[in-house]
Amino acid sequence: MIWEKSFRGNALNDRGMFERRGLDHLRCIPRYRGLARCLLLVLLTASAPSHGRNKNVVQYGEGLIVNIPMPEPEVKQVVEEVVQNAIIRGTQEYNKDEYVSGAVAATSTPAFPAWKEGGKVFYKVKKHALDPRNFKDSGDLGTLAVRYVLQPQGEKNTVLRIDALFVEDFRHSVHQSNGSVEGSEYKNIQDRLQQVELLKKETAEALEAKQERLAKQNFGLGSDKEVLSTPRSVAKSPATTDGENATGQGLQPSAVQLPSTAYEQLGESLEQHVAELRSQVERLVKKPGAPLKSAPFHTANTLKSLEPGVEVLILIATPYWYGVETHDGQHGWIRRDQLEQRQ
Repeated sequence: MIWEKSFRGNALNDRGMFERRGLDHLRCIPRYRGLARCLLLVLLTASAPSHGRNKNVVQYGEGLIVNIPMPEPEVKQVVEEVVQNAIIRGTQEYNKDEYVSGAVAATSTPAFPAWKEGGKVFYKVKKHALDPRNFKDSGDLGTLAVRYVLQPQGEKNTVLRIDALFVEDFRHSVHQSNGSVEGSEYKNIQDRLQQVELLKKETAEALEAKQERLAKQNFGLGSDKEVLSTPRSVAKSPATTDGENATGQGLQPSAVQLPSTAYEQLGESLEQHVAELRSQVERLVKKPGAPLKSAPFHTANTLKSLEPGVEVLILIATPYWYGVETHDGQHGWIRRDQLEQRQ
């Protein structure tokens, strides 16, 4: 009974408190309403579906596959240069550099399973890499490996696939890439391919202009004349004995036909000039052979070794180096003193 009396007394006291305050208790209501709205918003946010927040989730291990509209030998040469440049782009060791250096080219690596889907495979490996960035949950020391796969698609297209992995030395756990390494390595390859195409275009235009200039000089043509590879055939109109054609009109200058011997001499002269131009741009490798470098300096990577007597085509000349193309379409650099003219 005492507890009940106390409870009832408290209730009365509370009622008296509100009555004494009059309208004061009404000013407290908006605060409770605002609190209710906040609680409702929190509940709605917590119960909202989570799939909308996955748009920016990083995808690991997808790699990169791209079709390049160039023949496989040309792409292969550039990929080999990138594999041998000792740099892995798109990552860094413990945020200390812009890229990982000290990588080496390899024919295989335990970081990747054996490739069995055809094509040419290249690897670039950096051992004892320290916590490289852009790999899922990476940490500690391990092997950083990049794989490049080339698969020809006809004569004019090549599919390039690039994948990157990081394998810890201690736990041997494999960490997938978020695509940064693959994208950066492909950007490097793409830039080099564009340089090759630009070099080929500029060389072709220079050779064409040189041939046309020499032909004009040989035949005494003006700079505004167009040199044709073969002379146009001129139809002979039936003519009467007085030099007029059957219609009675005089022969136009365009209908005058040169003697056949003139065409033969013209053809022989053009062939002679072509032979002279070939002698100017073709060279042979001297004994005992020469290394084909990826860049015009001694410390550049050696793409391949050329045997004595191998013929190369000069694309660009510097004071000490020639930029050349081999018969199989490979581009590189050779020192000038390691080449000789054809006899």
